[in-house]
Amino acid sequence: MQAASTRRKASLLLTSIVVAMSLVMVGANVLKERQQRRSVAMAMTQGDPSQAPPIFRKYGCGGCHVIPGVAGADGKVGGPLVDLRERVYLAGVVENTSENLVNWIVSPQRFSQHSAMPATGITEPEARHLAAYLYAQ
Repeated sequence: MQAASTRRKASLLLTSIVVAMSLVMVGANVLKERQQRRSVAMAMTQGDPSQAPPIFRKYGCGGCHVIPGVAGADGKVGGPLVDLRERVYLAGVVENTSENLVNWIVSPQRFSQHSAMPATGITEPEARHLAAYLYAQ
């Protein structure tokens, strides 16, 4: 009876170790993927994603858009800025390239005169940081 209990405890311990190691490996893969997306986004845009959150707040972007990872960015006026790197078009009107995204952020009416997105005054360098952030998500 005692031997069976010891075997059960050993089996549970081994199972716990295997599960813990699996979780660590999954976490490491997620971190590696996130770092890779960040590096690619920075190379594409010449921007720094870490600079973006205060810029989003400065210009009130979260009042119109849902922006992952930006506190209070839960607007429902414009489209959610989630998984932007996976989209074919930006705002449904222009091919999703890093240059088009930067230019859209700076001057959306250049692409669509009837866009509800206003000219915000965001500079090109600021737009590059925002684009890097959005592509890195």
